[in-house]
Amino acid sequence: MDASFTAEQDEIRRTLRELLTKRCGPEELRAALDTPAGYDPVLWTALADRLGLPGLALPESYDGVGCTSTELALACEETGRLLAPSPLLATAVLVAPLVLALGTETQRARLLPRIAAGSLTAALAVPGTALTTALTLTGTNDGEWAGGGRAGGVQARREGEGGWRLYGQVAQVLDGHSAELLLVAAHAGGFARSRTLLFLVAGDAVGLVRVRQTALDATRPQARLELRDVEAELLGADDSPHVLRELSAGGDTVAAVLAAEAVGAADRALERTVQHVKQREQFGRAIGSFQAVKHRLADVYVQVQAAKSAAYYAAWATGHGERVGGLALAQALEALRTAAAEGIQLHGGIGFTWEHEAHLYFKRAAGDELLFGPVHRLRAHAAEGAHLFESREVTV
Repeated sequence: MDASFTAEQDEIRRTLRELLTKRCGPEELRAALDTPAGYDPVLWTALADRLGLPGLALPESYDGVGCTSTELALACEETGRLLAPSPLLATAVLVAPLVLALGTETQRARLLPRIAAGSLTAALAVPGTALTTALTLTGTNDGEWAGGGRAGGVQARREGEGGWRLYGQVAQVLDGHSAELLLVAAHAGGFARSRTLLFLVAGDAVGLVRVRQTALDATRPQARLELRDVEAELLGADDSPHVLRELSAGGDTVAAVLAAEAVGAADRALERTVQHVKQREQFGRAIGSFQAVKHRLADVYVQVQAAKSAAYYAAWATGHGERVGGLALAQALEALRTAAAEGIQLHGGIGFTWEHEAHLYFKRAAGDELLFGPVHRLRAHAAEGAHLFESREVTV
């Protein structure tokens, strides 16, 4: 592995940081969170037009940039630094790879160029509590998480030749309230012979009810979807056996991207805290000069740097057949939680206030653990996959 960044990667990071610094300050962030969509559409257009961010990891044949998931992870590290709310994660990281892998040529040609241009936003409708299982980050993906029969979730019923209708409910769908396209996981075939399939549903489909939920982390808007006999289009071929496999395969890339995003947030939280302790004075001197404060921040720095190295390696490994995204995500989320908590403590009274940004980083850490963790389960599943704790007979 070459640990240095290419000139193209450095340029992506530099340009994106400059744009976000100008367009996504504290005031702009809070204003975006209060909009119905939960993000700034003007900023999203700029990210798509100037940087091609939604199509960064899509092939050029579908109007994408043609980069790899490594570049996408590095871009998300920059969006994570400022907690920039956008449909990037839901659209480009969760949905686009599934459409590329499973969709028919007609579906890919119809959807992917619009996703790459930023004119089509999408959301993956998997029950929020089962998202990590579907992505094989905290459990084995056997399809039971999607519901079916008496298990609830979303069911699919064939209608006529090639038509499908969906009914059921899904909660905690990232950007589900504003996405123009929904990729819904549903069970078909009844209770005894059910199988998990993915369906395309228009955001304005008849019978679809979308309600934005109150989330712990407001920078990651979530929604509850109610599907009341909604018309849907099957993604890919009817007899495709690869839905669960592609969800599992994509899970490692999702984890690597999330890890990079988390270390970006952790790095920024630490940076803000260091700036504060250099300025705040007690007993006639900056509190950053006290040995106890130095030790605490040094410990955070080491943890953040270790998580950053793991995230970079995981981003590189996604293109080389090595699944380490779950471990990198666990380390990154732990580093973010530590950096955010220490930031609140060392900011003193102001760190507890609603007006300060410190609590947003802590909520991002807690919210990501609820959606994509928790940390101990990410590590436990990775250990189980590596057979670390299996008893083995030793012959002498």
